[in-house]
Amino acid sequence: MKEIRFHGRGGQGVVKAAQILVETIIESNRYAQFIPFFGVERKGSPVYGFVRIDDKPIRVKSQVYDPHCIMVLDDTLLEVVPVFSGLRGDGIVALNSTRSLEQLNIPDTVKKLVVVDATKIALDIIKKDIPNTAMLGAFAKATKLVDTSILYDKISLTFGKKNAEAALLAYETSKIYNFSGGSYSE
Repeated sequence: MKEIRFHGRGGQGVVKAAQILVETIIESNRYAQFIPFFGVERKGSPVYGFVRIDDKPIRVKSQVYDPHCIMVLDDTLLEVVPVFSGLRGDGIVALNSTRSLEQLNIPDTVKKLVVVDATKIALDIIKKDIPNTAMLGAFAKATKLVDTSILYDKISLTFGKKNAEAALLAYETSKIYNFSGGSYSE
């Protein structure tokens, strides 16, 4: 089973991104579940959710404490909440950012880091500051857990072709960094 934790801010589409991911996995004849975390959040407040993916039925119904992958829709959260908490030693992080690796201060537990300017992609293509679909493209590239043709179809059906274009552009332009020997390399 693969466990993923989403971090974002209210209004960035964390819930819809997770739902699209789950629908994509299920259409690929696998099992998936999404557990949103709701409180009294309002637009701009930190929010998160949890996704599990497996080849067999998923019985666990709790938060994800030791994720294999973390998706971060807003890099300002790195200073606000413990985003990397519990990340497994071989962890993957998909991050929406324009900052350099030095500015990001990524912990050694992140073995693969995928960075994309999903905000710019969203603003350029869909004309809204909602980076969720672009981040799904980066997630697909980082993890190889989803069938991208199904993912793009689900995005297109839910939000329209422009959002699918945003996901594809993010997939194509995101940079992958692998941690090895004490540093990151492309």
